[in-house]
Amino acid sequence: MNKKIAYTPEEMMICTAARLIPDKTTCFIGYGIPQIVIILAQKLYAPNACQVYEFGAIGPEIVIPFRRGMFSDSRNNYRAVAWTYMNTMFAHACLGYIDYGFLGAAQVDPYGNINSTQIGFDHSRPKIRFPGSGGANDVASYCWKTFLIMKHEKERFVKKLDFLTSPGYLDGPDAREKAGLPRGGGPYRVITSMALFGFDEKTKYMELLALAPGYSKEDIFKNMEFEPLVAKRIEELKPPTEEEIRLLREEIDPDRGIIGRI
Repeated sequence: MNKKIAYTPEEMMICTAARLIPDKTTCFIGYGIPQIVIILAQKLYAPNACQVYEFGAIGPEIVIPFRRGMFSDSRNNYRAVAWTYMNTMFAHACLGYIDYGFLGAAQVDPYGNINSTQIGFDHSRPKIRFPGSGGANDVASYCWKTFLIMKHEKERFVKKLDFLTSPGYLDGPDAREKAGLPRGGGPYRVITSMALFGFDEKTKYMELLALAPGYSKEDIFKNMEFEPLVAKRIEELKPPTEEEIRLLREEIDPDRGIIGRI
């Protein structure tokens, strides 16, 4: 019998995301949790996944252990296939060369639009101001599929964004295409500390696909301002395995800067 492993919400999200990355795909990676996700995925599930970075690195082998502040330093460029420029990377995305993008957000709405700019509707005097898009708008606009990774809190899952930073499906079917974005792109999965969501193929509305261990459908709805669609069959996500936890805590992030502590 397998022993029960205690894990953090961050570890649950990271492991769920790492298992979803297909091998031999290209992934646009941001700082923090997405970096941990791709390292874990390459070690266990997708050894030939190619990571690319906004600052220009293509296909590097990230030097571990992970350290805060390493986003654009030499540890992220080790043995890279190429080290180009920001404009080059976004041009590759525009040309359709990048399969998956990974993003975080302060808010997400039912159509997968995200806010990473501010809390409060008054742009000149917001309650909280965040760094903003960075490259997130380009990732959400041009990568073929976008993963959104975020903690599951009611104030994050909102009916209406305080500010639309990066596009999801905008206001529904065909809206992205009408706005001039490539047909077939858009948000793919939302991975939270409680659940896994997708988007209904016809309506483009967020849909509950799976629950993290220990959570019910009612728990999910209670922590959202809107009620998502529900898949005909709700799966249960597997908790982190012993090997995933060992890699995360002993090799990838021993300082627990990203994965957190129990």
